[in-house]
Amino acid sequence: MKVDNYRFQLRDKEYVPIIIGGMGVNISTTELALSAEKLGGIGHISDAEVCYVCDQILSTSYTTKKRKKYSYNAGNRDKSDLYFDLEDVAEAQKKYVEHTVSQKSGNGAIFMNCMEKLTMRDSASTLKARLAAAMDAGIDGLTLAAGLNIRTLDLIKDHPRFKDVNIGIIISSLRALTIFLKRAIKLDRLPDYIIVEGPLAGGHLGFAPDDWQNYDLQSIVAEVIAYLKKEELQIPVIAAGGIFTGTDAATFIASGAAGVQVATRFTIARESGLPDKVKQEYLNAEQQDIVVNTVSPTGYPMRMLRNSPTLRYTAKPNCEGLGYLLDNSGKCGYINAYYEALEAKVDNKPMTIKGQTCLCSGMANYDCWTCGDTTYRLKETTVKQPEGTWYLPSAEEIFLDYQFSTDGKIAKPCPPGVG
Repeated sequence: MKVDNYRFQLRDKEYVPIIIGGMGVNISTTELALSAEKLGGIGHISDAEVCYVCDQILSTSYTTKKRKKYSYNAGNRDKSDLYFDLEDVAEAQKKYVEHTVSQKSGNGAIFMNCMEKLTMRDSASTLKARLAAAMDAGIDGLTLAAGLNIRTLDLIKDHPRFKDVNIGIIISSLRALTIFLKRAIKLDRLPDYIIVEGPLAGGHLGFAPDDWQNYDLQSIVAEVIAYLKKEELQIPVIAAGGIFTGTDAATFIASGAAGVQVATRFTIARESGLPDKVKQEYLNAEQQDIVVNTVSPTGYPMRMLRNSPTLRYTAKPNCEGLGYLLDNSGKCGYINAYYEALEAKVDNKPMTIKGQTCLCSGMANYDCWTCGDTTYRLKETTVKQPEGTWYLPSAEEIFLDYQFSTDGKIAKPCPPGVG
């Protein structure tokens, strides 16, 4: 039993049923997404901190422009004056998407992971700008993530591509799906696919901090498939979170899933945006190094490596330049934690910030090492080189291993010059 025995049907197109998840900030790079597209699968890019990402890869200056505009506010705890320029947001999103989709060379597709929890000081307007610009730029699909997305479809219902573009939703429970579907049915716009993300996924989790251990992906996927069948809704279901081998993937597909979304193994791909030194941290991690914490200002629990530099951050909030997690009143949990720690600081003693971290800066600097539950197994997928570092496989090698491997085996890559 192998993944290559199956194909994923979406509208009138057929794909290899492997989707690379949209890891931000720019971990799922253009190059990583294109590697899946070239092989007939689906690759995601992420619109997390899209203005900053566009600056890094296309030499634009949106972040500098915003920082200069609000430089007068840098020492102020009150961030209510800070707004993103919606034209800049849309322009950055369009440039980024066009940069990616213009390089397509296979029969696959490029989707964008769009997170509702990126509130950006004006949640509805900024999300609408990002979604509309991505469609304008030719994105093949929009994956609605990080939230219930109850009103997200309303934001784009008048867009010319509303019925044309593929739209999917990431959920972690049947309840979340039914809430989304109520509005989707009223708008006569059902999702084209549903990604069920289980508790072993990386980054933000759709479970409470103290009960994620009580759930498993297999049960949630089965429950969702049964519900859709009962309601006579023919929407493909994608399983995600903890799917480590091709055999794991094939088992889910044989059980009724249309495909799988995978990410953890691609964090160490050469095309991944993580710096090579950080990839080595992932490869050297042991099971006890992986923790679920509640430091995210979003309120969601997060899984990451316990030695992530962002967990030790005491940096002043950079909301003037970034500010992607400011809520609609200009507040963020890290801002409060930072200024409380600053007020309590004793001379000549280091400042300690408890319970919160600055995700905007942490993710932008690749200091927030979010990871899946199976990250400690990454060393099983490659080989150690003579100088002591791990060989970094290509995204193609990882993708093809998922597609063709059997019996729980993992085909380790062969470094150049090795027999």
